[in-house]
Amino acid sequence: MNNDTICAVSTAPGAGGVAVIRVSGPDAIRVTESVFRPHKAGKVLSAQPAYTLHYGTIIKGEEAIDDVLVSVFRNPHSFTGEDTTEITCHGSVYIQQQIMQLFIRNGVRAALPGEFTQRAFLNGKMDLSQAEAVADLIASTSAGMHKLAMNQMRGGFSRELVKLRGQLLDFTSLIELELDFSEEEVEFADRENLCQLASTIEQTISRLVDSFSVGNAVKNGIPVAIVGETNAGKSTLLNLLVGEERAIVSDIHGTTRDVIEDTINLGGITFRFIDTAGIRETTDTIENMGIQRTWSKLRQATIILWVIDFTTPPEQIEEMARQLVPEAAGKKLLLVFNKSDLLTSEELIAKKQLVADIDTERIYISAKKQENTSQLQQFLVEAASLPEITPNDVIVTNVRHYEALSHAQASIQRVIEGLKQNISGDFLSQDIRECMHYLGEITGQINNDEILGNIFAKFCIGK
Repeated sequence: MNNDTICAVSTAPGAGGVAVIRVSGPDAIRVTESVFRPHKAGKVLSAQPAYTLHYGTIIKGEEAIDDVLVSVFRNPHSFTGEDTTEITCHGSVYIQQQIMQLFIRNGVRAALPGEFTQRAFLNGKMDLSQAEAVADLIASTSAGMHKLAMNQMRGGFSRELVKLRGQLLDFTSLIELELDFSEEEVEFADRENLCQLASTIEQTISRLVDSFSVGNAVKNGIPVAIVGETNAGKSTLLNLLVGEERAIVSDIHGTTRDVIEDTINLGGITFRFIDTAGIRETTDTIENMGIQRTWSKLRQATIILWVIDFTTPPEQIEEMARQLVPEAAGKKLLLVFNKSDLLTSEELIAKKQLVADIDTERIYISAKKQENTSQLQQFLVEAASLPEITPNDVIVTNVRHYEALSHAQASIQRVIEGLKQNISGDFLSQDIRECMHYLGEITGQINNDEILGNIFAKFCIGK
C-alpha cells in the first residue's frame, strides 16, 4: 500500500475561501511538478528543499486551472514520513475537483479515510494511540476534550504505557531466566521485590482504568436524563437548554414517546441531555415502550433532572418519588419544580415543602418564562464534578484502550496472586506476557490488520 502515491482534499468538504489538497508517496513531488508551472523561472519543484513554499499555476495541458501555493515536504520529515506536497488553491468545489482529477489521471490514487494518518503510524511517525488522538483532536468540541487529545497526541499516554511495558519486560526476563536454571533451583528474582513491583504496576494500570469515567464524560458528554410525569415541562426545558426546538411541546399528555438527545457546552463541559417520555400509567403500547426507555436512560445517566409540575397534587408527587428516587441512588439528583409562575407567593412557599423528606438539591423555575434557568446551568456545572485537566494529565478516553487496560489489569492481578501463592514461574511469565500484550495493543506494538482497518476507517478523508 505504501508504494502508492495518494491524494485527497484535506480541508472540509464544500466551497470555502481556500482548500488544501494533500499528495503523499514516492511520486508526490514528481507528479506535482508535472502539473505545476512556477511563476519564477528556474524553480523546478523537484530541486527545491523541504519546508519551502512556491507560488505558481496548476495547468492541464495549456489550460490554467488555478493560481496556487505548493508546500514541499521530504521524507522522513513529513506528517506521513513520505515525500509530500500540499497545494493550497481557491476553495471552489470545481477547482478542487479539477485538481484532484488531474492528479488521478497522472497515476495518483484517491486516499482512503484516515490513510495519511495510517501511513504516519506505519512509518513510525506516531504510535497507534497517538494516531487515534488525531481523530479525537479533529472532533473536539470542548476545552477539556481538546486538552486530552493534545496530550495523547503528544505522547503522554504512550510514555506511560512504554514505561509499564519496560518494567514488565524486566520482570518476565528475571522469571524466565530462573526457568533456564530450574534444575539448579537458582532464584534470580527476589519474590518480595517482584511483588512490590507488580503492585506498583497494578496501581498505575488501575488509575488509568479508573480515569476512563472522567475521560468518557469529557469526550462524549455527561449524560443528563430529564425525567418526570407527562406535561411537566420536560420538553420545554430541553428546548430552553439547547437553544432550539428539538422536542415537540404540547398541552396533550404523552407527546414525547421516544428518547430525544442533544448536547450543549456549559462552562467548558459538554452535557448530553436526554428528554424522555413522561412516566404515567397508560394502555398505549407505543407510549409504554417510550416509558421503558425512560427507565433505561435514567439508569445510564450521571445526572438526573426530575421535572415536577408545581400544580400537581402532592400525593401524586409522593407516588412518583417512591418510584424514581430508588432508581436515582448513587447519581446526582436535582428536583426541578417547574411552572412556578402559575403560583402566588403564598402558594409557592407552601409548595416548597413538597417531598421534603428527599435530601437533595432543588430549584424552582419557569421553563416557559425562562426564570431561574441560569441557576440550573450553574448546578449542572457543579454537579459534573470534573477535575481540572492539565496538559500533563493522562486520562483514558477511548473504549478500545479501556478494554485493553481492563484485561491488562486482570492479568497483573493474577501475577500478584500467583506471587503470593508461590506458583511456578512459567505460569507467572504467561500472565506477565499477557499483560504486556494488552498494553502493546494500545500503542500498536502488537496489531492486526482488522484492528487497524477498523480504527482508520472512522477518520475523515484527507486525514
